[in-house]
Amino acid sequence: MLAPATHSKYVKFSPLVHRIGGEGTAAWLTHYEAVAARERGDNVIILSVGDPDLETPAPVIERAIAQLRSGDTHYVTAAGRLALREAIARAHRARCGQPVDAQNVVYCAGAQNALFVASLCLAGSGDEFITFEPLYPTYPATIEVSGARLVRVPTSATWRPDLAALAAAVTSRTRAILWASPNNPSGMVLNEQELEFIAQLARRHDLWLVADEVYAGLAPGGRVPSLAAQLPEHVVTLGSLSKSHAMTGWRAGWLVGPRELAVHAEHLAMSMLFGLPGFIQEAALTALALAPEAEARIRAYCATRQQRFAQGIRTIAGLRAIVPEAGMFMLIDVTATGLSGGEFMRGLYAAQRVSVMDGAAFGQGAAGCVRVCFATDEATLDEACARLRRFCEQDLPAASRRSAG
Repeated sequence: MLAPATHSKYVKFSPLVHRIGGEGTAAWLTHYEAVAARERGDNVIILSVGDPDLETPAPVIERAIAQLRSGDTHYVTAAGRLALREAIARAHRARCGQPVDAQNVVYCAGAQNALFVASLCLAGSGDEFITFEPLYPTYPATIEVSGARLVRVPTSATWRPDLAALAAAVTSRTRAILWASPNNPSGMVLNEQELEFIAQLARRHDLWLVADEVYAGLAPGGRVPSLAAQLPEHVVTLGSLSKSHAMTGWRAGWLVGPRELAVHAEHLAMSMLFGLPGFIQEAALTALALAPEAEARIRAYCATRQQRFAQGIRTIAGLRAIVPEAGMFMLIDVTATGLSGGEFMRGLYAAQRVSVMDGAAFGQGAAGCVRVCFATDEATLDEACARLRRFCEQDLPAASRRSAG
């Protein structure tokens, strides 16, 4: 949303401000309203953001505190400390079998920052990135900040990528294909056959492949099919501790890719961040050491709550749960209510003070849906289901009349 003009009309901004201030920012307005209401003490339920309702593992917190007390508050290397990058490389090797070392890794302020760095290093004005809908709302701005254009490929009726449409979208301007697996918001995991099709396109057209694997630890067994070992000179893998370790506020993420890319990414990190806090990097080392337990914890947590939430809305007329393969989100098809996802989101919050996300924020194919994060405590989920039921049974006729009017 644009701020009111407070400066001279003769003072101009860069075209960049238009590329980074689009639909992705507007998608969060109801969520921000709900957060402000909660801070005032209002009785709201926030299911609109992927911030698991779990504490960061205690050893991670204690490590950060100990490092702070020991004076670990000074400059560190831009690419991240060697020991941390070595640990990230080990975790990457174990997850996908790609033989990498610390020189393939750049530590970033979360996976969002890692994607920002990759977008600036891989593409520029006139280039194109291709991605699949539904997609995370900040992808467009994060990619188009470089001057490149994000090309969206629609999903199929089963929420899987339309591979024929993907092949048709490749042009002489295409530089990269980007995807998230598990997908946010659908929870879909790309399978081996789909990845092999993507690999053939990458070889044929000499493309970069950017794999956002932030939710990989939440997939069965803590891993997803990957092309990193098969196409090491093409694949850039993004990861983070945010979801797997309930460390969203720590901003601990990375990219893994060819060494030449890592050099360029380090140069960008130097000019942008000049290194990230050492005490958090030491805590991240501790987090990686206990990753198997942390990931098993979040998988079990999400599996229980996904089942509970799906059961809670199963008999609500007008709602149809689209059960995810993995992750902490569920799309709910609300088209039978007569409302769009955006209308449902606004009506639900106005009437019952439950914040969800409009599916259209993730692409037009999901415009008849809302996205819910079910990674919260069971009592909150049960109350959310009760409020959803009241909205659909009591408030929906009024909301439908308002949308029609």
